Amino acid sequence: MSELFDAVDALVASRSPLPPPAERKRLRQAHALTLDEVAAALDVRRATVSGWESGKSEPRPPEREAYARLLGQLAQLYPAPEGTGAPQEDAPAAKTFSGPAPTAQTEPKGGVPKAAARATPEASSSASSATVGAQAAAPRPARAARPSQTSRRPGAPKAAPARTPAPGGAYAHGPLLVLDADAQRNVTGYGIGGLILDVPAKSLTALVEWTLAEAQLGAERLHGSGKDADPLLVLTEAACERYGLPAALSEAERLAGRLAEGHKVIKQLQRADWQLTKRGLGPWARIYRPAQGGRRQCVQLCIPSWRALDTRAWGHAAQLEPAELARVLGVYAQRVMTPVGSAAVTGLQLMTALNPPTRASQPDADSRRHSEHRPGSLGTQPVDPAPCEATDGHPVLADLPRFHVRGPDEKLLEEAYDWARDLTDAECMQRYLVGIDVNLAFGAAANGAVVGLASPPVHVTRPVFDAAVPGSWLVDLSHVDLSRVKVAKQWRDLDAALLPSPFTPNGERPTGPAWYATPTVAYAVELGYDVAPVEAWLRRESGRFLDGWYKRLRDAYVATMADLGVAEKLSPAEFLEAMDGYKSRDPELGIVVDAVKMTVKGGIGKLQEKARGGGWKPGNAWPALARPTWRPDIRAAVISRARVNMHRKMLCLAAATGRYPVAVLSDCAVYAADGPSPLDVLPYDAGGKTVPGSFRLGVSPGMVKHEGTQSVLWGAEVLEQLADDNRVANLARYIKTGEISSKDTGE
Repeated sequence: MSELFDAVDALVASRSPLPPPAERKRLRQAHALTLDEVAAALDVRRATVSGWESGKSEPRPPEREAYARLLGQLAQLYPAPEGTGAPQEDAPAAKTFSGPAPTAQTEPKGGVPKAAARATPEASSSASSATVGAQAAAPRPARAARPSQTSRRPGAPKAAPARTPAPGGAYAHGPLLVLDADAQRNVTGYGIGGLILDVPAKSLTALVEWTLAEAQLGAERLHGSGKDADPLLVLTEAACERYGLPAALSEAERLAGRLAEGHKVIKQLQRADWQLTKRGLGPWARIYRPAQGGRRQCVQLCIPSWRALDTRAWGHAAQLEPAELARVLGVYAQRVMTPVGSAAVTGLQLMTALNPPTRASQPDADSRRHSEHRPGSLGTQPVDPAPCEATDGHPVLADLPRFHVRGPDEKLLEEAYDWARDLTDAECMQRYLVGIDVNLAFGAAANGAVVGLASPPVHVTRPVFDAAVPGSWLVDLSHVDLSRVKVAKQWRDLDAALLPSPFTPNGERPTGPAWYATPTVAYAVELGYDVAPVEAWLRRESGRFLDGWYKRLRDAYVATMADLGVAEKLSPAEFLEAMDGYKSRDPELGIVVDAVKMTVKGGIGKLQEKARGGGWKPGNAWPALARPTWRPDIRAAVISRARVNMHRKMLCLAAATGRYPVAVLSDCAVYAADGPSPLDVLPYDAGGKTVPGSFRLGVSPGMVKHEGTQSVLWGAEVLEQLADDNRVANLARYIKTGEISSKDTGE
């Protein structure tokens, strides 16, 4: 009989009543459950649960019974609000995390604005930098139900209004909000630490005004002489449509990088006396009014569906749900800075935020302070580069004949390595090719770099080389012979044919005089050779401009890696184990790590931003030249240090072990080895020590991690497949995945 009862129960369960798709989603979000959590509980795929909530599919037994049971229990906890046609009572305010409910506050004098914040006590204080680590390490916030003004029970006390930032620059709700809209056109803002805000604004103009007046968004300045960060609003597709913006730009708008000037939303902003910067209303837009009384009025927009979040830096961040995206951007904002554009743009702006060009002067006779140049900064005015430092087409080269190609004796060419060679017979007998990659190589090279500051370069003939003076030197380094060099101040004999030259990006030995940055010439002296510069462009005013920038990014990188389980001071074996699949432990923090790395690389690249479209012609200026941070000499110095650092490590390893690289690409070197691990390349003793001055495994910038391993047979096949009369295929380019694109093969 019990079997019959079980069969009857199963038959009834197969037809278990389910609420409409929209209600299923509301109930899940009201309990702060993610699609992944529901899918794991029901032992189905995430896409399956998403299909049930969108109405594209319906659950089948046996999952249907369990799903109905889940929704039934949630419906008891979160009855449907009034006005939805459901017979249940009003739902309580949505929550972000399980735990104590937020305490409602009484209505203040003067009435209550429409905005109301709901967050746990922890979320309210998460804007301070002291909580960044806790926020990153906490479980990922679920996408909570979108609350609305009608979702509160009648008679419930209303939340307190947003307040103006307290003296000292405290912003209660953090640096940013991710805005999303529901089917009823209610807009919800998702902030850091699981914060949720009702957004009452009905238009983009009202949204900007609400943000500045009530939202309590922003971030404190990173330097006492700097400026507080403007609030950032990230608009989802639904939020774009709610505020009259297209979910995606047209092809013409995408190429222009902005919304058409005649769009109705832009006209609304203009009628309300709001202005846009020269880049207009694009993926990253600034909406502002001129400062009055020293008070800035500026709000920044980020629109992921307009391709604001480049996949090279932000991975799949644009596809995240609002609460998850708020977490990713929030961790980055608190550890690096509030994003102001691409990772490269943000990296460049971080330099200025940490080292402002001006400061307040001492009081004058009338007790007034004035803006004055701040020592150690790049100042407020752009500086022309030396002719050898200028990129092709720069105005300082306007007198050159058309189509003139500058050689090494006319142009400073400090770039990252792209060098490779054929495998030796001995290397072909080994089994593996192992790639090792330097962590934050350009950041490590920026640390301690002495660079020119606000003064222009001075031309000198027949100068005596001084490694302490930044600049560009015309000198012949062709006499430096790598077969006999000083390593750790001792002369050593090496096989020069198996090493790249440290003086050229392609690793070829120079053949005559060429322009080099100071670190490159200093390395020639370090290797034991005399140098005799013919001329130089030198910068007598100098300093370590990038030290604070490096430290900020270094700390952000190391802290986020620690949250992913990769801590400092691990043994080599422990480090390699911790690095295995580290991003899968928290994919959102994995995005932050990649964004930090691209901020370093892109920020250095932006120091020499080239002309792009806009009808530019060689010999004319382009917008980037108007920035004090357009400094190709600083970029050259950092890249020179990075390349020299790489060569020094390879040299020390070769001198100690006889092991030479077979390929080098920027900060990645490939070695042949008998085993697949970096430990088969790098000699570590029982005490965890390795060759001084060479590569060391670890998470800190300048140390190395495992980039990838392939077989020697694979390498031979790649070399044969990409055989070219003029070059050898760079195996470091493919070592990570082992895949070769059709672009590389020419197919």
